[in-house]
Amino acid sequence: MESKNRDRGKNQKSGRGAGKTRNFADWAKKAAEKELSGGGEETGERKKRAGSRPSGTGTGERKSSVRKPQRRSGGDSEGKKDRNATSGERRPKRYSSDRERPAGDSRNKRDHDKRKRGADKFQGRISDKKGKGRSYGKTGAGPVSQSDYLRDEIRLNKFIAHAGLCSRREADNLIEAGNVTVNGKVVNTLGAKVKSSDKVVVNQQKLSLEPFVYILLNKGRDTISTTDDEKDRNTVLNAIEGATGHRVYPVGRLDRNTMGLLILTNDGDLAHRLMHPSFKVKKTYEVTAGRLLSDEELAQLREGVTLEDGPVKPARVKRLEMDPYTIEISVFEGRNHLIRRLIGHLGADVAKLVRVRYGGLRIEDLRVGRWRFLKQKEINDLRRLVKLDLLEFNADKK
Repeated sequence: MESKNRDRGKNQKSGRGAGKTRNFADWAKKAAEKELSGGGEETGERKKRAGSRPSGTGTGERKSSVRKPQRRSGGDSEGKKDRNATSGERRPKRYSSDRERPAGDSRNKRDHDKRKRGADKFQGRISDKKGKGRSYGKTGAGPVSQSDYLRDEIRLNKFIAHAGLCSRREADNLIEAGNVTVNGKVVNTLGAKVKSSDKVVVNQQKLSLEPFVYILLNKGRDTISTTDDEKDRNTVLNAIEGATGHRVYPVGRLDRNTMGLLILTNDGDLAHRLMHPSFKVKKTYEVTAGRLLSDEELAQLREGVTLEDGPVKPARVKRLEMDPYTIEISVFEGRNHLIRRLIGHLGADVAKLVRVRYGGLRIEDLRVGRWRFLKQKEINDLRRLVKLDLLEFNADKK
């Protein structure tokens, strides 16, 4: 039995596979000898081809396709450079950055760009209660100085509005009531003008032309849209506390459990006009109902319904394809609890309500609870929408 196994092993070793192994070993041995001897004699045909090469290729000897192994450790760097210089061999190029990489090899560059875009999207931070949030919106405009476009003398009501206290109309009421003093004197004349250096006091509160600040917040659930709360609940100001060092106020209000886009600013003129119904600023909400609303009920909303405070006709009513329970409703009005009352008029409850657009602003790239400064274009688009003068952001650089 053992002799049969030995014979079988001999037959396997002397088979076709063994012949291939020997042939390969002989070829490798000859190639190594040829490499050591400098390549040997060239045939006439090969010499002709080698001689027809450009002069930069050397004496016409053909370089071996067998590549010498490179040492990766040991020895000094100068010795390595000298050996590479004398042998004429070039190591494979290693690209230190994607800029040096050939255009055809763009895989790593695409991965780098993808990671960079993901990092650039991060523009805010979820804030803890009582405000520890910070803005990471590097592309935002930040505080905008008013001195670049205001005249030497401006109307008193405009000064009060630009100080972020209230709108111009409310400032007129304060002036007529005698609650405003300029340089220690009571001024109750509408149309009075002041300089930016004058001391203006309203209800014993000194005002100054603070830089304009424009913030976009993605309000979360269980947050109050007020500047202060007697019950010590979380407010929208807690989410951005310490962000700018200036007083800002929410433009309009969202219910405590209504999420989504909210603007905060100290630009009284802009805030007043954005909320005024005569300027017809469109607001878009996504509302998820407690039950599936029928197409007939949606058609009823499109035609308009009558609520307890009068008729209302939404600008747009659309069912989302990805979620048939969620309806997108756009309105120009700003009545209290308007969207919830529209859904309640159909006999349904509201499970979730999010404001997703406001006057051209969107919150697609802003997570819940995070905020960022408005960009320069966004600020001027809002001011153009409500017929206000545009801000010249680069006026101080001219």
